[in-house]
Amino acid sequence: MEAAKHKVSSKLHTNTSYLRDALGVDKSFDVIQLDVEYAEKEMAFYFVDGFVKDDILHYLMKLLADLKKEQLEPDALSALLKTYIPYVEVETTDDLDKVVDTVLAGPTALLVDGIPTAILIDARTYPVRGPQEPDIERVVRGARDGFVETLVFNTALTRRRVRDRTLRMEYMQVGRRSKTDIVISYIEDIADPHMVKQLKEALSKIDTDGLPMADKTIEEYLSGRHWNPFPVIRYTERPDTAATHLYEGHVCIIVDGSPSVIIAPVTFWHHLQHAEEYRNKPIVGAYLRLVRFIAVWSSIFLLPMWYLLATNKELLPNALSFIGPNEMGQIPLFLQFLLIEIGLDVLRMAAIHTPSALATALGLVAALMIGQVAVEVGLLSNEVILYFSIAALGTFATPSYELSLASRLVRLCLLIFTALFQTIGFVVGIVLLILLLSNMKSFGVPYLWPFIPFDIKALKDVLIRSPIPLKSKRPEILNPQDPDR
Repeated sequence: MEAAKHKVSSKLHTNTSYLRDALGVDKSFDVIQLDVEYAEKEMAFYFVDGFVKDDILHYLMKLLADLKKEQLEPDALSALLKTYIPYVEVETTDDLDKVVDTVLAGPTALLVDGIPTAILIDARTYPVRGPQEPDIERVVRGARDGFVETLVFNTALTRRRVRDRTLRMEYMQVGRRSKTDIVISYIEDIADPHMVKQLKEALSKIDTDGLPMADKTIEEYLSGRHWNPFPVIRYTERPDTAATHLYEGHVCIIVDGSPSVIIAPVTFWHHLQHAEEYRNKPIVGAYLRLVRFIAVWSSIFLLPMWYLLATNKELLPNALSFIGPNEMGQIPLFLQFLLIEIGLDVLRMAAIHTPSALATALGLVAALMIGQVAVEVGLLSNEVILYFSIAALGTFATPSYELSLASRLVRLCLLIFTALFQTIGFVVGIVLLILLLSNMKSFGVPYLWPFIPFDIKALKDVLIRSPIPLKSKRPEILNPQDPDR
């Protein structure tokens, strides 16, 4: 009974009565019902002001206005679709609820008296910025375009680089109220069908009102590790990075309203790779990757190790006896680290909310004045600031913003373990970290592969940026259908 009630009727006034109430035409100024009469037939357009392309709609209305009654006989629907609505993206439906959802998504609905079918015309446009280079993933040489907040633009940027005939862009909606558009992108001849099916099932099980945070909400439903800081998916705003992962056998999830594309599954090492390494000669790329690894490891382990050695001088050989502050300051070392960790987060938050014209000045004030004064009054020691600055630089050298935040939490936990239990705490903290990472999986893929489980050939490719002509195989852990590149 309920399904029949919401079917498109051949009587226009029945349809308009339902749609007017369901769309809130009288309550929302931007939802428009346009009543017209063409070829002696009453018709009604439904669209959202701001989504519709005015020039296309005016053109269609002009063509319809020239129609004669006999031109729509004997089959008015067929005549409109095949002859008198000259537009590419046109479909039909007999479900009024689908009409409501479609209109709110942007397309225009046309209902004609005497036709028990609604015509959906996808003549929509969204407010959008140009495809600019992402701030986080900048390169010296390379493409300057980046994903934007519009789904169709992002799929086009991907197809521009992946012209494989088996590239699939599968559409679905998530959110009972938001009806957020999502596209699952993969190369059918390469990606593991089981992995694709697993991702689809995980997305279809998302049951929530809406996705106001777009891809971040999707991530929390997919990862399921709410108290684990390490990301099991990767974000990218670069079309070339997304295309590279598609060719390897990964799956990309594009969410409307977000300029970031989700890549899954990934390992820990994927978060340490950057396009800059492949925009230079192999030897230069290998050097840059090595430097990045050193920076990342220093951001996690440097401060806890220095704290351990500074508070336990007997662990130091004579050659390293200089390690440790000459003046301890007015507060304990651990509290100094805690203060400066919190201070850096406060500075980061302040920089985000500070107008761009003042951000540089804020950084100078915080770095020079606050740091210098803190040393002079004895709150902090010079060595604490030095080593923390090195660790902070390593954090910012991490290509993945999500991994950099996780690294900071791990560093803080290691500091706490070391402060409480000294050498045993430091060792146990590292062991627990390795156990945590080795037990993690990203959609069935071990997080530390190829280190755990060990694969010497794949590990060599991870640690050293090898020349592209030598990379003839896709990562076997992804179980690609076509293992050869």
